[in-house]
Amino acid sequence: MNRTPKIALEEHFSAPGFAEYSVGFTQLLTPEVRADLGARLTDFDSQRIGEMDAGNIEYVVLSQTAPGVQAEADAALAIRRARENNEFLAERVARHPTRYGAFAHVALQDPKAAADELERTVREHGFKGAMVNGHTLGRYYEGTAFDVFWERAQALDVPIYLHPASFSQVPALLEGMPVLHGATWGWGVETAGHALRLLFGGVFDRFPRLLLLLGHMGEFLPFQRWRMDSRFAAYPMGVELARKPSEYFGSNILITTSGVCSAPSLVGAIGEMGAEGVLFSVDYPYESTAQACEFIEQAPLDDRTRALVCHGNARRIFKLAGGDR
Repeated sequence: MNRTPKIALEEHFSAPGFAEYSVGFTQLLTPEVRADLGARLTDFDSQRIGEMDAGNIEYVVLSQTAPGVQAEADAALAIRRARENNEFLAERVARHPTRYGAFAHVALQDPKAAADELERTVREHGFKGAMVNGHTLGRYYEGTAFDVFWERAQALDVPIYLHPASFSQVPALLEGMPVLHGATWGWGVETAGHALRLLFGGVFDRFPRLLLLLGHMGEFLPFQRWRMDSRFAAYPMGVELARKPSEYFGSNILITTSGVCSAPSLVGAIGEMGAEGVLFSVDYPYESTAQACEFIEQAPLDDRTRALVCHGNARRIFKLAGGDR
């Protein structure tokens, strides 16, 4: 029984022409699974909304599936296609404005252009922030060259969702073990490392109101907060931070439950992050909406905590009406 209203934040679609960026991943799937995912990624009406209704998901924030233009070598083309993607999404959201919001797709090949596109979509279309599909051609975003993008996100008061990407370089540890390169393990490691580059690179000290979202129960990171503090204090390696590493979690870094339907993990993450630091998500269409909704309804949470995770925190962060503000 899905009695709790829900808002979901890692819910994907694919714009026309963007499937070519995902061909390396989709080639690993059976034709049947590939066809099903393709149909779900391009549906904005019947099936998607039907599954939302069944799970009492009132609202979702849609985002272009990975890797998108993060994999585009031509910077000018990446900028153009990101804008086309956003215009396509804005038209689809307008068909169901009470059910859908949008994360912008941005081309960080050019951080200034990405910042401008983020601002344009927020101001013109009411987009809720941006989802960035990991590194851009092996470039990570802690350097000052990307400050124009982080500064704009902070000024607009919108979060940036850092989504997994494949390894920019597969580590020697995993050579000959491709099963560990992707979603089973490697994507989480890559994304967790990227988030830590932002933290230890001082991005949140330079932009203390910046909000970063991490999916998949925080890509393992909440469970390492104590050890990060302990070992960083012992081996700072010349890095200076304004706060302990753990203190950026729950303030600058929040997490979603996307793709991890484990009650013990959820309880542990809330213990580390606080009830205000964890938000519900599904990871549609790569995970089951029904399973994600059943999991969050049955998790051993008190009513206030469940309401915060399911919808209250999202309403606060995205300035949506209703619920806990």
